[in-house]
Parts: sequence; structure tokens; C-alpha cells
Amino acid sequence: MRRNALRWWRHLWLDEADARRAVGGPAGLQRLADVVADSETRHCGEIRLCIEASLPWRYLRRGDSAQVRARAMFSKLEVWDTEQNNGVLVYALLADRALEIVADRGVQARVRPGEWETAIQAAQRVLREQASLEAGLAAALRCVGATLERLYPREAGSGQAIDRNELPDLPALH
Repeated sequence: MRRNALRWWRHLWLDEADARRAVGGPAGLQRLADVVADSETRHCGEIRLCIEASLPWRYLRRGDSAQVRARAMFSKLEVWDTEQNNGVLVYALLADRALEIVADRGVQARVRPGEWETAIQAAQRVLREQASLEAGLAAALRCVGATLERLYPREAGSGQAIDRNELPDLPALH
């Protein structure tokens, strides 16, 4: 009971401004966008980062997990709507200190078992060592980028437009 009350308190207390502050404000958000943009120059996949301070009331009332919300945000942010079904959402829920990775069916069918868990562990390791949410998210984004580079490499002379960007690079805050 006490654990549930503490969870509710964290979710009711945090808001979008807390999420912005947690990653270093506008400069931190831009640095994370730069990590995504840099990664996407080496592969044809699409990465979207979403940082949410807390769950909406209806999710909290139902007792939903970060994973349930990540799947909803995958849809809401239209990460599923990439031409090659190669979108990946990296989702951080601050109130639960949770990180989730949701991939489109084209990516998920080709990813190695445990690959997303490895990216999450890398982010958690950086968070412990540096105590920086921005650095932890950047580590997760780099791991996801490395996976997409293996699965969807950008080949020189293939006619693939490097500037084609189907999803925004700037993190979504909610």
C-alpha cells in the first residue's frame, strides 16, 4: 500500500518542466537531438526519444507500467508510420525511473534477443556513473543507433537521401 502511495505521489508531483530540467534544459534537449541526428547519418532507421515526467491520470489509476505507456506513445508519436517500418522509440518515464525501447515490426523482426535490454543496461550504467539523465539517454540512443546501423546501413552511392528524416530529432516532452 505504501509503495503504491509513493508511486502516486511521484507521478502527481512531477511535470513537463521537471523533465526539461532533468535533461539540462533546452541545451540538453538539443544535445540529445544532435545524438539522434548524428546516428541517423549512418543508418536508414528512424529514432524518436520521448521523455515523460509522469503518467497521465488514467494510466496511473489503472496501474499501468512504463511499458504500456511507451507502446501508447509509440503510436501517438507515429513512430510506427515510417516508410520502411524501421522506427524505434526510446521512452523514459522519470517518476518510475524507467526506460523502455519499442521498435516497429520491421526492426523487431530482425533485432537480436536481448539487444534492447543491453541498450537499457548501458544507459543505467552511465546513469549510475555520471548521475546524468542526459548522458544515460545519450548512451541508450547510441546503442539503438548501433543496432540500426547493423540492420539498416546507409550504403555509399545507393541513392539514399541522407537528409530524409521522417521523425523529428528533438525529444518529445510530456
